[in-house]
Amino acid sequence: METNPFIFPEDEEITEEVVQDFIEQHQARIPRYRRLKNMYIGDHPIKHQDKKPDYKPDNRLVVNFAKYIVDTFNGYFIGIPVKIQHDDKRINELVDDFQRMNDMDDNQAELSKMSSIYGHAFEIVYQDENAETHCTYCEPTEMFIVYDDTIQERPLFAVHYHIIDDKLIGTVYTRNEIIKFAKNDEKIAFGERKPHYFGDVPVIEYIENEERQSIFENVESLINAYNKAISEKANDVDYFSDAYLKILGAELDEETLRHIRDNRIINLFGDAETLKSLVVEFMEKPSADQTQENLLNRIERLIYQISMVGNINDEKFSNAPSGVALELKLQPMKNLAAMKERKFSSGLNRRFKIIFHIWSLKRKVDANEWRNLNYVFTRNIPRNLMDEAEIAGKLTGITSKETQLSVLSFVDNPQLEIERIKQEENERMSSYLTNDEGDFYSDPEDDETEKVD
Repeated sequence: METNPFIFPEDEEITEEVVQDFIEQHQARIPRYRRLKNMYIGDHPIKHQDKKPDYKPDNRLVVNFAKYIVDTFNGYFIGIPVKIQHDDKRINELVDDFQRMNDMDDNQAELSKMSSIYGHAFEIVYQDENAETHCTYCEPTEMFIVYDDTIQERPLFAVHYHIIDDKLIGTVYTRNEIIKFAKNDEKIAFGERKPHYFGDVPVIEYIENEERQSIFENVESLINAYNKAISEKANDVDYFSDAYLKILGAELDEETLRHIRDNRIINLFGDAETLKSLVVEFMEKPSADQTQENLLNRIERLIYQISMVGNINDEKFSNAPSGVALELKLQPMKNLAAMKERKFSSGLNRRFKIIFHIWSLKRKVDANEWRNLNYVFTRNIPRNLMDEAEIAGKLTGITSKETQLSVLSFVDNPQLEIERIKQEENERMSSYLTNDEGDFYSDPEDDETEKVD
């Protein structure tokens, strides 16, 4: 299974032949991508196994653990949108506007889901006809990045392509150009070239892990085994419901057999000697129910154990006595999310490095201010607000107000919350010091004191 990134010498020219060669290498990986996507959407191998004879039950049940693992993990990892903050209020507003304009919460959720399915996913940064900067996600089935051969393995160029009416067309994104191409006569031919001003290859790769492996790829064989086992169990149920009736010691004609089958009534008679040797009973298949149940339970436990994604439907989760106990049960998934967070943050850094470069050309911000962005990932789990409030209260005088408020899961933006608190205090002080007419308030007792003196 080839999942390593594509590498090409930095000092060599990016020619049509080079692009064509990498497209062919990428095409060799498409079957794996399709297999993983099919697993996610429920099109599992058991649906395509050889058909059994007509007289045998042929159930093909799919228990879609792949989709469960992907959706549960990503709901936990990024179900609560990532908070992107900067100490500079103006830059914070620019980032917030960019996020809203591009619906980045949804964009990031899709990127995360794709990377969990395929092992990695891509994002393209582009500018529209109004010179506004935008981002969109792209599946690895139609895009790849080629990195240089330096120790840093920096993006050298990216290729986005698709096939329309049996014709391959696409775009090459280099560090300073956008090149259109098409495949004619079995060869790639470059077309229109346009310079861009992103300062780098405007394509970002988000990886699930360093191996670029799907989150359920390690348990793929277990999922297939589970589907096979539960399908055979369903076949056994059908076998029992269609059990054969055994009649020994009596000769029955076709009409009698049809009567027994249709009316489910057996009325056989004869002399005493005949009835002694008469046997009427159903033929039963040996039961393997307990063996099958043990196998299914073991496979299910292994799927959750190896994938490191918790079985939220397990009674142990609903019976967790405290937030600490729940955290311990989710510890493997928490570790998995922490590793992905580092990889995802690296992708976000590349995105905003490109965007801040464009903004710097428009004299909006310094190009290096992306370094001061802070990404806050919040795990989507039930929270004990009383515990959070207690912890936040105990941090008074120990940490900054911003850090104190960040403990509270329902506070999305601690900086904004601090501003709201200050505004409320100012309004309260203003209301205290002035009367309804807007005149400064004076206490009558103070006036009387002054008169006595």
